[in-house]
Amino acid sequence: MSLSVSRRLAAVTALAVAGLFASAAPAALAAPTAVAAAPTPPDIPLANVKAHLSQLSTIAANNGGNRAHGRAGYKASIDYVKAKLDAAGFTTTLQTFTSSGATGYNLIADWPGGDPNSVLMAGAHLDSVTSGAGINDNGSGSAAVLETALAVSRAGLQPTKHLRFGWWGAEELGLVGSKYYVNNLPAAERAKFAGYLNFDMIGSPNPGYFVYDDDPTIEQTFKNYYAGIGVPTEIETEGDGRSDHASFKNVGIPVGGLFTGASNTKSSAQAQKWGGTAGQSFDRCYHSSCDNTANINDTALDRNSDAVAYAIWNLGASTPVPPGPSFENTADVNIPDSPAAAVNSPITVSGVAGNAPATTKVDVNIVHTYRGDLVVDLVAPDGTVYNLHNRSGGSADNIVGSYTVNASSEVANGTWNLRVKDTAAQDVGYINSWKITF
Repeated sequence: MSLSVSRRLAAVTALAVAGLFASAAPAALAAPTAVAAAPTPPDIPLANVKAHLSQLSTIAANNGGNRAHGRAGYKASIDYVKAKLDAAGFTTTLQTFTSSGATGYNLIADWPGGDPNSVLMAGAHLDSVTSGAGINDNGSGSAAVLETALAVSRAGLQPTKHLRFGWWGAEELGLVGSKYYVNNLPAAERAKFAGYLNFDMIGSPNPGYFVYDDDPTIEQTFKNYYAGIGVPTEIETEGDGRSDHASFKNVGIPVGGLFTGASNTKSSAQAQKWGGTAGQSFDRCYHSSCDNTANINDTALDRNSDAVAYAIWNLGASTPVPPGPSFENTADVNIPDSPAAAVNSPITVSGVAGNAPATTKVDVNIVHTYRGDLVVDLVAPDGTVYNLHNRSGGSADNIVGSYTVNASSEVANGTWNLRVKDTAAQDVGYINSWKITF
Protein backbone atom coordinates (compact mmCIF):
# COMPACT_ATOMS: atom_id res chain seq x y z
CA MET A 1 0.00 0.00 0.00
CA SER A 2 1.19 3.45 -0.88
CA LEU A 3 1.79 6.13 1.72
CA SER A 4 0.67 8.75 -0.77
CA VAL A 5 -2.72 9.14 -0.98
CA SER A 6 -18.02 -22.19 12.10
CA ARG A 7 -18.42 -23.74 8.70
CA ARG A 8 -17.26 -22.80 5.29
CA LEU A 9 -20.22 -22.61 2.93
CA ALA A 10 -18.93 -24.46 -0.08
CA ALA A 11 -22.44 -24.65 -1.46
CA VAL A 12 -23.53 -21.08 -0.80
CA THR A 13 -22.47 -19.83 -4.21
CA ALA A 14 -24.67 -22.35 -5.99
CA LEU A 15 -27.43 -19.88 -5.15
CA ALA A 16 -25.62 -16.86 -6.57
CA VAL A 17 -27.49 -16.68 -9.87
CA ALA A 18 -30.86 -18.39 -10.29
CA GLY A 19 -33.43 -18.18 -13.06
CA LEU A 20 -37.02 -18.38 -11.84
CA PHE A 21 -40.01 -17.56 -14.01
CA ALA A 22 -43.63 -16.73 -13.29
CA SER A 23 -46.79 -18.05 -14.85
CA ALA A 24 -49.05 -15.55 -16.54
CA ALA A 25 -51.97 -16.07 -14.17
CA PRO A 26 -52.32 -13.40 -11.46
CA ALA A 27 -52.75 -14.16 -7.76
CA ALA A 28 -51.59 -17.74 -8.25
CA LEU A 29 -48.51 -19.73 -7.38
CA ALA A 30 -45.94 -18.97 -10.07
CA ALA A 31 -44.23 -22.15 -11.15
CA PRO A 32 -40.43 -21.81 -11.31
CA THR A 33 -38.23 -23.36 -13.90
CA ALA A 34 -35.17 -25.31 -12.85
CA VAL A 35 -32.63 -23.26 -10.89
CA ALA A 36 -29.57 -22.44 -12.99
CA ALA A 37 -26.74 -22.54 -10.51
CA ALA A 38 -23.69 -20.34 -10.87
CA PRO A 39 -20.35 -22.13 -10.94
CA THR A 40 -19.19 -22.85 -7.39
CA PRO A 41 -16.07 -20.86 -6.47
CA PRO A 42 -13.06 -23.00 -5.59
CA ASP A 43 -11.29 -23.17 -2.27
CA ILE A 44 -8.01 -21.46 -3.16
CA PRO A 45 -5.17 -23.61 -1.74
CA LEU A 46 -3.28 -21.65 0.90
CA ALA A 47 -0.17 -23.69 0.12
CA ASN A 48 -0.21 -22.43 -3.47
CA VAL A 49 -0.55 -18.81 -2.41
CA LYS A 50 2.30 -19.20 0.07
CA ALA A 51 4.45 -20.85 -2.60
CA HIS A 52 4.11 -17.65 -4.65
CA LEU A 53 5.11 -15.62 -1.58
CA SER A 54 8.15 -17.84 -1.12
CA GLN A 55 9.17 -17.18 -4.72
CA LEU A 56 8.77 -13.42 -4.25
CA SER A 57 10.85 -13.62 -1.07
CA THR A 58 13.60 -15.47 -2.92
CA ILE A 59 13.49 -12.93 -5.74
CA ALA A 60 13.96 -10.11 -3.22
CA ALA A 61 16.81 -11.93 -1.46
CA ASN A 62 18.59 -12.42 -4.78
CA ASN A 63 18.16 -8.78 -5.81
CA GLY A 64 19.29 -6.53 -3.00
CA GLY A 65 16.55 -7.41 -0.51
CA ASN A 66 13.59 -5.72 -2.20
CA ARG A 67 11.26 -5.70 -5.20
CA ALA A 68 10.94 -1.93 -5.60
CA HIS A 69 10.21 0.06 -8.76
CA GLY A 70 13.28 0.44 -10.95
CA ARG A 71 15.12 -2.39 -9.19
CA ALA A 72 15.97 -5.81 -10.59
CA GLY A 73 13.75 -7.49 -8.01
CA TYR A 74 10.64 -5.86 -9.42
CA LYS A 75 11.30 -6.94 -13.00
CA ALA A 76 12.05 -10.47 -11.78
CA SER A 77 8.72 -10.46 -9.92
CA ILE A 78 6.86 -9.41 -13.07
CA ASP A 79 8.64 -12.12 -15.07
CA TYR A 80 7.64 -14.77 -12.51
CA VAL A 81 3.95 -13.84 -12.57
CA LYS A 82 3.87 -13.49 -16.36
CA ALA A 83 5.39 -16.95 -16.89
CA LYS A 84 2.72 -18.55 -14.70
CA LEU A 85 -0.09 -16.81 -16.58
CA ASP A 86 1.32 -17.51 -20.03
CA ALA A 87 1.52 -21.21 -19.21
CA ALA A 88 -2.10 -21.15 -17.99
CA GLY A 89 -3.51 -19.81 -21.24
CA PHE A 90 -3.90 -16.11 -20.49
CA THR A 91 -3.14 -13.39 -23.01
CA THR A 92 -0.59 -11.21 -21.23
CA THR A 93 0.54 -7.67 -21.99
CA LEU A 94 3.54 -5.97 -20.44
CA GLN A 95 2.91 -2.23 -20.26
CA THR A 96 5.91 0.05 -19.67
CA PHE A 97 6.06 3.54 -18.20
CA THR A 98 8.70 5.81 -16.73
CA SER A 99 8.78 7.11 -13.17
CA SER A 100 11.64 8.67 -11.18
CA GLY A 101 13.92 8.12 -14.15
CA ALA A 102 13.36 4.36 -14.22
CA THR A 103 11.29 2.04 -16.37
CA GLY A 104 8.22 0.61 -14.67
CA TYR A 105 5.99 -2.29 -15.65
CA ASN A 106 2.32 -3.18 -15.42
CA LEU A 107 1.27 -6.73 -16.25
CA ILE A 108 -2.21 -7.23 -17.73
CA ALA A 109 -3.68 -10.72 -18.22
CA ASP A 110 -6.92 -11.41 -20.11
CA TRP A 111 -8.83 -14.66 -19.87
CA PRO A 112 -10.42 -15.57 -23.22
CA GLY A 113 -14.18 -15.28 -23.54
CA GLY A 114 -16.87 -13.38 -21.71
CA ASP A 115 -18.64 -10.24 -22.85
CA PRO A 116 -15.97 -7.84 -24.13
CA ASN A 117 -18.30 -4.95 -23.31
CA SER A 118 -18.52 -5.98 -19.65
CA VAL A 119 -15.06 -6.30 -18.10
CA LEU A 120 -14.47 -7.42 -14.52
CA MET A 121 -10.91 -6.76 -13.40
CA ALA A 122 -8.98 -7.77 -10.27
CA GLY A 123 -5.59 -6.34 -9.43
CA ALA A 124 -2.83 -5.80 -6.92
CA HIS A 125 0.40 -3.84 -6.83
CA LEU A 126 3.49 -5.98 -7.17
CA ASP A 127 6.17 -3.53 -6.09
CA SER A 128 7.63 -3.28 -2.59
CA VAL A 129 9.29 -0.37 -0.84
CA THR A 130 13.10 -0.31 -0.97
CA SER A 131 13.46 -1.29 2.70
CA GLY A 132 12.22 -4.87 2.38
CA ALA A 133 10.78 -7.75 0.39
CA GLY A 134 7.18 -6.53 0.69
CA ILE A 135 5.62 -9.91 1.42
CA ASN A 136 2.43 -8.64 3.06
CA ASP A 137 2.62 -5.29 1.24
CA ASN A 138 1.87 -6.42 -1.33
CA GLY A 139 3.02 -9.93 -2.07
CA SER A 140 -0.13 -11.10 -0.30
CA GLY A 141 -2.56 -9.44 -2.68
CA SER A 142 -0.42 -10.21 -5.73
CA ALA A 143 -0.15 -13.90 -4.84
CA ALA A 144 -3.87 -14.26 -4.11
CA VAL A 145 -4.84 -12.63 -7.41
CA LEU A 146 -2.33 -14.81 -9.27
CA GLU A 147 -3.59 -18.03 -7.71
CA THR A 148 -7.21 -17.03 -8.39
CA ALA A 149 -6.33 -16.42 -12.03
CA LEU A 150 -4.68 -19.85 -12.19
CA ALA A 151 -7.82 -21.33 -10.60
CA VAL A 152 -9.86 -19.73 -13.41
CA SER A 153 -7.65 -21.60 -15.86
CA ARG A 154 -7.83 -24.91 -13.98
CA ALA A 155 -11.63 -24.68 -13.89
CA GLY A 156 -11.90 -23.70 -17.55
CA LEU A 157 -14.25 -20.99 -16.33
CA GLN A 158 -16.64 -19.53 -18.89
CA PRO A 159 -17.87 -16.36 -17.17
CA THR A 160 -20.56 -14.00 -18.37
CA LYS A 161 -18.18 -11.07 -18.05
CA HIS A 162 -14.73 -10.78 -19.58
CA LEU A 163 -12.12 -11.38 -16.87
CA ARG A 164 -8.96 -9.31 -16.67
CA PHE A 165 -6.22 -9.32 -14.04
CA GLY A 166 -3.55 -6.70 -13.36
CA TRP A 167 -0.32 -6.31 -11.38
CA TRP A 168 0.75 -2.70 -10.92
CA GLY A 169 4.16 -1.12 -10.73
CA ALA A 170 5.31 1.90 -8.69
CA GLU A 171 2.25 1.94 -6.43
CA GLU A 172 4.53 2.86 -3.55
CA LEU A 173 5.54 6.03 -5.42
CA GLY A 174 1.95 7.25 -5.66
CA LEU A 175 -0.17 4.76 -7.63
CA VAL A 176 1.95 5.51 -10.70
CA GLY A 177 1.40 2.27 -12.60
CA SER A 178 -2.36 2.02 -12.18
CA LYS A 179 -2.79 5.71 -13.00
CA TYR A 180 -0.80 5.19 -16.17
CA TYR A 181 -2.96 2.23 -17.16
CA VAL A 182 -6.26 4.02 -16.52
CA ASN A 183 -5.17 7.30 -18.08
CA ASN A 184 -4.20 5.48 -21.27
CA LEU A 185 -7.54 3.74 -21.59
CA PRO A 186 -9.78 5.39 -24.19
CA ALA A 187 -13.10 6.57 -22.80
CA ALA A 188 -14.89 3.83 -24.73
CA GLU A 189 -12.73 1.19 -23.01
CA ARG A 190 -13.28 2.68 -19.56
CA ALA A 191 -17.03 2.48 -20.17
CA LYS A 192 -16.77 -1.30 -20.62
CA PHE A 193 -15.64 -1.88 -17.01
CA ALA A 194 -18.25 -3.57 -14.82
CA GLY A 195 -15.90 -3.21 -11.87
CA TYR A 196 -12.35 -3.27 -10.52
CA LEU A 197 -11.43 -5.30 -7.40
CA ASN A 198 -8.30 -4.32 -5.45
CA PHE A 199 -6.33 -6.48 -3.04
CA ASP A 200 -3.59 -4.69 -1.10
CA MET A 201 -2.30 -6.20 2.17
CA ILE A 202 -4.62 -9.13 2.83
CA GLY A 203 -2.43 -11.22 5.15
CA SER A 204 -1.50 -8.81 7.95
CA PRO A 205 -0.07 -10.62 11.00
CA ASN A 206 -2.53 -9.00 13.45
CA PRO A 207 -5.40 -8.88 10.98
CA GLY A 208 -8.68 -7.10 10.72
CA TYR A 209 -11.26 -7.88 8.07
CA PHE A 210 -12.02 -4.69 6.19
CA VAL A 211 -14.22 -4.31 3.10
CA TYR A 212 -14.16 -1.30 0.77
CA ASP A 213 -17.51 0.53 0.74
CA ASP A 214 -17.16 2.25 -2.65
CA ASP A 215 -19.58 0.23 -4.81
CA PRO A 216 -22.59 -1.34 -3.05
CA THR A 217 -22.82 -4.45 -5.24
CA ILE A 218 -19.13 -5.31 -4.89
CA GLU A 219 -19.20 -4.46 -1.19
CA GLN A 220 -22.19 -6.75 -0.60
CA THR A 221 -20.51 -9.58 -2.49
CA PHE A 222 -17.58 -9.56 -0.09
CA LYS A 223 -19.88 -9.16 2.90
CA ASN A 224 -21.88 -12.15 1.71
CA TYR A 225 -18.74 -14.24 1.61
CA TYR A 226 -17.74 -13.28 5.13
CA ALA A 227 -21.28 -13.72 6.47
CA GLY A 228 -21.16 -17.20 4.98
CA ILE A 229 -18.10 -18.16 7.07
CA GLY A 230 -19.28 -16.32 10.18
CA VAL A 231 -16.58 -13.62 10.22
CA PRO A 232 -17.69 -10.03 10.95
CA THR A 233 -16.29 -7.22 8.83
CA GLU A 234 -15.79 -3.47 9.09
CA ILE A 235 -15.67 -0.76 6.47
CA GLU A 236 -12.13 -0.04 5.29
CA THR A 237 -10.95 3.50 6.11
CA GLU A 238 -7.18 3.36 6.74
CA GLY A 239 -6.23 2.86 3.11
CA ASP A 240 -9.08 4.80 1.53
CA GLY A 241 -7.70 6.43 -1.61
CA ARG A 242 -4.18 5.13 -0.91
CA SER A 243 -4.13 2.11 -3.19
CA ASP A 244 -4.71 1.39 -6.86
CA HIS A 245 -8.50 1.28 -6.69
CA ALA A 246 -8.38 5.09 -6.44
CA SER A 247 -7.01 5.30 -10.00
CA PHE A 248 -10.10 3.48 -11.27
CA LYS A 249 -12.60 5.17 -8.97
CA ASN A 250 -11.40 8.60 -10.06
CA VAL A 251 -12.55 7.93 -13.63
CA GLY A 252 -15.94 6.55 -12.61
CA ILE A 253 -15.24 2.81 -12.64
CA PRO A 254 -17.00 0.89 -9.80
CA VAL A 255 -14.43 -0.41 -7.30
CA GLY A 256 -14.22 -2.63 -4.25
CA GLY A 257 -11.72 -4.72 -2.37
CA LEU A 258 -10.32 -6.18 0.84
CA PHE A 259 -7.70 -5.13 3.39
CA THR A 260 -6.35 -6.51 6.68
CA GLY A 261 -4.77 -3.35 8.07
CA ALA A 262 -1.43 -1.55 8.05
CA SER A 263 0.04 0.76 10.69
CA ASN A 264 -3.21 1.58 12.48
CA THR A 265 -3.70 0.03 15.92
CA LYS A 266 -6.16 -2.77 16.61
CA SER A 267 -8.69 -1.76 19.25
CA SER A 268 -9.88 -3.89 22.15
CA ALA A 269 -13.26 -4.29 20.46
CA GLN A 270 -11.59 -5.44 17.26
CA ALA A 271 -9.38 -7.90 19.12
CA GLN A 272 -12.46 -9.32 20.83
CA LYS A 273 -14.18 -9.67 17.47
CA TRP A 274 -11.27 -11.01 15.39
CA GLY A 275 -8.67 -12.22 17.86
CA GLY A 276 -5.12 -10.94 17.80
CA THR A 277 -3.51 -8.32 20.01
CA ALA A 278 -5.21 -5.09 21.04
CA GLY A 279 -3.02 -2.00 21.17
CA GLN A 280 -0.74 -3.33 18.44
CA SER A 281 -0.60 -2.39 14.77
CA PHE A 282 -2.34 -4.63 12.29
CA ASP A 283 1.06 -4.89 10.60
CA ARG A 284 4.04 -3.90 12.78
CA CYS A 285 6.35 -4.52 9.80
CA TYR A 286 4.52 -2.16 7.45
CA HIS A 287 7.10 -0.69 5.03
CA SER A 288 9.92 -2.28 7.04
CA SER A 289 12.64 -4.84 6.47
CA CYS A 290 10.74 -7.37 8.60
CA ASP A 291 7.92 -7.57 6.02
CA ASN A 292 9.06 -11.08 5.10
CA THR A 293 7.43 -14.51 4.91
CA ALA A 294 7.09 -14.57 8.72
CA ASN A 295 4.95 -11.43 8.51
CA ILE A 296 1.81 -13.25 7.32
CA ASN A 297 -1.25 -14.51 9.15
CA ASP A 298 -2.19 -17.75 7.39
CA THR A 299 -5.84 -17.66 8.41
CA ALA A 300 -6.36 -14.15 7.05
CA LEU A 301 -4.48 -14.94 3.84
CA ASP A 302 -6.51 -18.13 3.34
CA ARG A 303 -9.86 -16.44 3.95
CA ASN A 304 -9.09 -13.47 1.75
CA SER A 305 -7.73 -15.62 -1.08
CA ASP A 306 -10.99 -17.56 -1.04
CA ALA A 307 -12.88 -14.26 -0.99
CA VAL A 308 -11.04 -13.14 -4.15
CA ALA A 309 -12.26 -16.26 -5.94
CA TYR A 310 -15.76 -15.90 -4.50
CA ALA A 311 -16.03 -12.40 -5.94
CA ILE A 312 -14.59 -13.33 -9.34
CA TRP A 313 -16.88 -16.33 -9.70
CA ASN A 314 -20.02 -14.53 -8.54
CA LEU A 315 -19.53 -11.10 -10.08
CA GLY A 316 -18.04 -12.60 -13.23
CA ALA A 317 -20.93 -15.00 -13.77
CA SER A 318 -23.76 -12.85 -12.47
CA THR A 319 -26.86 -11.95 -14.42
CA PRO A 320 -26.69 -8.31 -15.55
CA VAL A 321 -28.40 -6.01 -13.08
CA PRO A 322 -31.59 -4.45 -14.45
CA PRO A 323 -31.24 -0.77 -15.30
CA GLY A 324 -33.93 0.43 -12.90
CA PRO A 325 -33.84 1.46 -9.22
CA SER A 326 -33.25 -0.76 -6.19
CA PHE A 327 -35.23 -0.92 -2.96
CA GLU A 328 -33.87 -2.59 0.19
CA ASN A 329 -35.02 -3.67 3.63
CA THR A 330 -32.15 -4.10 6.11
CA ALA A 331 -34.26 -4.61 9.24
CA ASP A 332 -33.68 -7.98 10.91
CA VAL A 333 -36.75 -10.23 10.98
CA ASN A 334 -36.61 -13.25 13.29
CA ILE A 335 -37.53 -16.58 11.66
CA PRO A 336 -39.32 -18.64 14.34
CA ASP A 337 -38.67 -22.36 14.51
CA SER A 338 -41.17 -24.79 12.99
CA PRO A 339 -44.17 -25.17 13.30
CA ALA A 340 -44.54 -21.38 13.58
CA ALA A 341 -46.06 -19.41 10.72
CA ALA A 342 -44.05 -17.81 7.94
CA VAL A 343 -42.68 -14.30 8.45
CA ASN A 344 -42.57 -11.42 5.99
CA SER A 345 -40.09 -8.64 5.31
CA PRO A 346 -41.85 -5.93 3.25
CA ILE A 347 -40.51 -3.44 0.72
CA THR A 348 -42.80 -0.72 -0.60
CA VAL A 349 -41.91 0.27 -4.15
CA SER A 350 -42.96 3.61 -5.60
CA GLY A 351 -42.03 5.80 -8.52
CA VAL A 352 -41.36 2.93 -10.95
CA ALA A 353 -43.35 3.24 -14.17
CA GLY A 354 -45.25 0.26 -15.55
CA ASN A 355 -44.55 -3.38 -14.84
CA ALA A 356 -41.53 -5.04 -13.29
CA PRO A 357 -38.95 -6.31 -15.83
CA ALA A 358 -38.49 -9.90 -16.87
CA THR A 359 -35.06 -9.68 -15.20
CA THR A 360 -36.22 -8.43 -11.80
CA LYS A 361 -33.34 -9.14 -9.44
CA VAL A 362 -33.81 -10.25 -5.82
CA ASP A 363 -30.80 -10.30 -3.47
CA VAL A 364 -31.31 -12.33 -0.30
CA ASN A 365 -29.22 -12.48 2.88
CA ILE A 366 -30.65 -14.89 5.45
CA VAL A 367 -28.68 -16.05 8.49
CA HIS A 368 -29.85 -19.51 9.57
CA THR A 369 -28.30 -22.63 11.08
CA TYR A 370 -29.88 -25.07 8.57
CA ARG A 371 -30.96 -23.67 5.25
CA GLY A 372 -32.43 -27.01 4.20
CA ASP A 373 -35.36 -26.21 6.52
CA LEU A 374 -36.32 -23.00 4.73
CA VAL A 375 -38.85 -22.11 2.08
CA VAL A 376 -38.27 -18.60 0.71
CA ASP A 377 -40.76 -16.82 -1.56
CA LEU A 378 -41.05 -13.44 -3.21
CA VAL A 379 -44.66 -12.27 -2.92
CA ALA A 380 -45.79 -9.63 -5.42
CA PRO A 381 -48.20 -6.82 -4.49
CA ASP A 382 -51.12 -8.74 -6.07
CA GLY A 383 -50.31 -11.90 -4.09
CA THR A 384 -48.49 -13.84 -6.82
CA VAL A 385 -45.84 -16.06 -5.25
CA TYR A 386 -42.42 -16.66 -6.79
CA ASN A 387 -40.52 -19.43 -5.04
CA LEU A 388 -36.83 -18.60 -4.64
CA HIS A 389 -35.62 -21.40 -2.35
CA ASN A 390 -37.37 -24.64 -1.48
CA ARG A 391 -35.60 -26.60 1.26
CA SER A 392 -32.37 -27.16 -0.68
CA GLY A 393 -28.79 -27.03 0.49
CA GLY A 394 -29.03 -29.72 3.15
CA SER A 395 -27.22 -29.08 6.42
CA ALA A 396 -25.36 -25.98 5.20
CA ASP A 397 -26.29 -22.74 6.91
CA ASN A 398 -27.33 -19.33 5.56
CA ILE A 399 -28.87 -18.30 2.25
CA VAL A 400 -26.82 -15.61 0.56
CA GLY A 401 -27.46 -15.13 -3.14
CA SER A 402 -29.20 -13.44 -6.03
CA TYR A 403 -32.21 -14.58 -8.03
CA THR A 404 -33.60 -13.40 -11.34
CA VAL A 405 -37.42 -13.42 -11.50
CA ASN A 406 -39.64 -12.89 -14.52
CA ALA A 407 -42.12 -10.55 -12.85
CA SER A 408 -43.11 -8.81 -16.08
CA SER A 409 -46.81 -9.48 -15.43
CA GLU A 410 -46.64 -7.50 -12.19
CA VAL A 411 -47.13 -3.78 -11.65
CA ALA A 412 -43.86 -2.65 -10.07
CA ASN A 413 -45.30 -0.22 -7.54
CA GLY A 414 -46.75 -1.61 -4.33
CA THR A 415 -45.62 -3.71 -1.39
CA TRP A 416 -43.44 -6.70 -2.16
CA ASN A 417 -42.67 -9.24 0.56
CA LEU A 418 -39.87 -11.70 1.16
CA ARG A 419 -41.69 -14.55 2.90
CA VAL A 420 -39.71 -17.15 4.83
CA LYS A 421 -40.98 -20.27 6.60
CA ASP A 422 -39.03 -22.73 8.71
CA THR A 423 -40.48 -26.16 7.94
CA ALA A 424 -38.57 -28.32 10.44
CA ALA A 425 -37.64 -27.99 14.10
CA GLN A 426 -34.42 -27.32 15.98
CA ASP A 427 -32.77 -24.56 13.92
CA VAL A 428 -32.99 -20.79 14.15
CA GLY A 429 -32.17 -17.68 12.17
CA TYR A 430 -33.31 -14.35 10.80
CA ILE A 431 -33.73 -12.36 7.60
CA ASN A 432 -30.69 -10.09 7.62
CA SER A 433 -31.60 -8.04 4.53
CA TRP A 434 -33.03 -8.28 1.06
CA LYS A 435 -33.18 -6.05 -2.02
CA ILE A 436 -35.25 -5.90 -5.18
CA THR A 437 -33.94 -4.25 -8.34
CA PHE A 438 -36.12 -3.34 -11.33
